[in-house]
Amino acid sequence: MTNNYDELIQRIEQGNAYVGILGLGYVGLPLIDAFSSAGFRCLGFDVDERKIESLNAQKSYIKHISDAKIAKWYADADFSATIDASKLAQPDALLICVPTPLDDARDPDLSFVESTARTIAAHLRPGQIVILESTTYPTTTRDVMVPILETSGLKAGVDFYVAYSPEREDPGNPTFSAAGIPKVVGGIDIPSRDLACALYNKAVAGTIPVDNCEIAEAAKVLENIYRAVNIALVNELKVLFDSMDIDVWAVINAAKTKPFGFQAFYPGPGLGGHCIPIDPFYLSWLARKQGLNTRFIELAGEVNSSMPTYVINRTSEFLNEVSKPIKGSKICMLGVAYKKDVDDPRESPSFTLMEILLRRGAELTYNDPHVPELPKMRHHDLPEMKSQELTAEFLSQQDCVLIATDHSAYDYDFIVEHSSLIVDTRNATSAVQSGREKIRKA
Repeated sequence: MTNNYDELIQRIEQGNAYVGILGLGYVGLPLIDAFSSAGFRCLGFDVDERKIESLNAQKSYIKHISDAKIAKWYADADFSATIDASKLAQPDALLICVPTPLDDARDPDLSFVESTARTIAAHLRPGQIVILESTTYPTTTRDVMVPILETSGLKAGVDFYVAYSPEREDPGNPTFSAAGIPKVVGGIDIPSRDLACALYNKAVAGTIPVDNCEIAEAAKVLENIYRAVNIALVNELKVLFDSMDIDVWAVINAAKTKPFGFQAFYPGPGLGGHCIPIDPFYLSWLARKQGLNTRFIELAGEVNSSMPTYVINRTSEFLNEVSKPIKGSKICMLGVAYKKDVDDPRESPSFTLMEILLRRGAELTYNDPHVPELPKMRHHDLPEMKSQELTAEFLSQQDCVLIATDHSAYDYDFIVEHSSLIVDTRNATSAVQSGREKIRKA
């Protein structure tokens, strides 16, 4: 092992390592909080100047990271945020938390990882460790990122170190914060892995070291495929049971009483979030390159991506029961965040639902207490809209209220009382007693 390794491990063990976080979104900010809370000095870097300005004003742009928390970073941990890439030479560890979306052909889009690696390479110095956290397909760290970093003229595993440790962030989960979730860690070599483990062990609940980056990359994809396939199963069962007039939610509630061999997954209007709708297709893309098929993944994707259309078709049936077509009907969608009680709209099925309703001529509005204005989304073309207040008068004017996200802030008794038709995709109204004749499941 080199002097670089000895010096870096000593700085980590003594709590003196300087940690840089690249990508200040739903993964990067919780990671800063974990390291700042552990006493590490942190640098935040992002190419979005608005985020840097907000952080330096000690203002948060993510609901579950408070202004007070950001102020504490500045006060206690010598935190700074910058758009100046030259400062990336200063930290001992550089943790990459940038998006890895799919392109229009459903192939992995690594442009953010690649551009970030090029930015680091321009300022890389001996003795640093670079850790990729972004979810991606196996071999990305070694075959895509390392060659870019080595354009610096430095050699990975000799002059600097490289590891992969996938994020496991669950926005809005009050039980598990970034600091409370163990981290899987793999390196391009054992020294890189051991350095990354030493670093994370100072700030999170523990590490699970694996033999290489590829195992860590594959583990993250497996975690998300597991959820995507099981959600697809219950979505498919929902369609079947609806045709038989069987409540799938009651079925799941009965099945989950089994104390072994069963884990409950729940249907919905489609998949959302930054992981489950996207990550399984990284592996199916990689399989195609190997001349193989991933039939479970592809089938799950087909089932889950069909759910928004199924929900709208069911909504059309329910409106027809009261002699109303979707065209010209006033429809208010409740919730555009991808899951309850968060302000995260990434890959939310609500946007697809809204596009279908607009194409079919609905007079569309929405409400979301966590998303006051409809954000611009790269794969969706929607008009500018603002969240509408759910007054008794407003609800009574709607032909249909479509519950897409089951936020806890909603008063479902009030909503049902003042609405004429509720289409519930989340079983959000299960506790409502009065007015159940207005509620339909989809």
